[in-house]
Amino acid sequence: MIVNLSLQIIPVNSADAYPVIDAAINVVQESGIKYEVQPFATLLEGPLDEVMKVAMQAKDAALEAGGEELVVNIQLHLKKNKDVHFEDKTQRFN
Repeated sequence: MIVNLSLQIIPVNSADAYPVIDAAINVVQESGIKYEVQPFATLLEGPLDEVMKVAMQAKDAALEAGGEELVVNIQLHLKKNKDVHFEDKTQRFN
């Protein structure tokens, strides 16, 4: 089933957080998974195991990019027997 995952990575006590965040977003961009970069989080869409794998790789990239301490917020939207797509939730606002 297709799910939505919201990923927010917040570097703590980092003088320049953007390179750490950019490293995480770069992993998402290179993953091939459907995504949207938002001001406070990056949204991913795909099979649960794949979006979770990408989220963990993004976290690792943030650590490797100099993030000494991170707050990682993950939200999942899934349904038992139905796919969840970005457009299903937002198309009425376009």
